[in-house]
Amino acid sequence: MGIGDVYAGWGQTVTIAIMAIALGMDAFSLGVGIGMKGIRLLHVLQMSVLIAFFHMLMPLLGLLTGSYVGHLLGQVTTYAAGGLLVLLGGHMVYNSFRPEVVSTRAMNHRTLWGMLLLSLSVSVDSFSVGVSLGMFVNGVLLTILAFGACGGLMSIIGLLLGRHVSRGLGEYGEALGGAILLGFGLLFIF
Repeated sequence: MGIGDVYAGWGQTVTIAIMAIALGMDAFSLGVGIGMKGIRLLHVLQMSVLIAFFHMLMPLLGLLTGSYVGHLLGQVTTYAAGGLLVLLGGHMVYNSFRPEVVSTRAMNHRTLWGMLLLSLSVSVDSFSVGVSLGMFVNGVLLTILAFGACGGLMSIIGLLLGRHVSRGLGEYGEALGGAILLGFGLLFIF
C-alpha cells in the first residue's frame, strides 16, 4: 500500500463524512421546523432513530444500485455520479428558497405514521447520493453508518434547537447542504 492509496482512502473518508453532514442538513432543517411546534423528548428520540434508519437504508439501496450501474458503465460513472450530485444539490438549494408546497403542519409528527413519513421524506435524497457513491466508493459499511449517524445526530440537534430558535434557520440548513452536494458534484465532473 503506497502513500497514494492512503491518501485516496482518507480522501474518500473525508468526502463521505462531508456528504453525510450535507445530507443530514435536511434532517436538521426538518427538526428545527418540527421542534418549534413543540415536541416531547420521547418523540425527539423516536423520530431521530427513524431518520437514522432511513438515512442508512436509502443510501444502501442507492449504493447497491450504483455499484451495479458502475460495473456496467465503467469510466463514464464518475461523470454520471457528478451529474447526479449537481442535480440533487441544485434541487436542494432551489427548494430551500421557494415556499413549501406541502406543509409539515398537515402531518401529525406525533404519530408513528407521521414520523415514518417525515423520516422517509428527508431520507429520499440519500438514495440518489447512494447511487452516485455506489459508482466509485469502496467502504459501503462506513458510508451507510456515517449517513445514519449524521442523519440521526443532526435531527436530534435540529429538533432540540428548534425548541429555542426561529424558523428561518431551517431553510438555510437545507441550502447549505445543497450547496455542499453541488460543490462535490462539480468536483467529480471537473
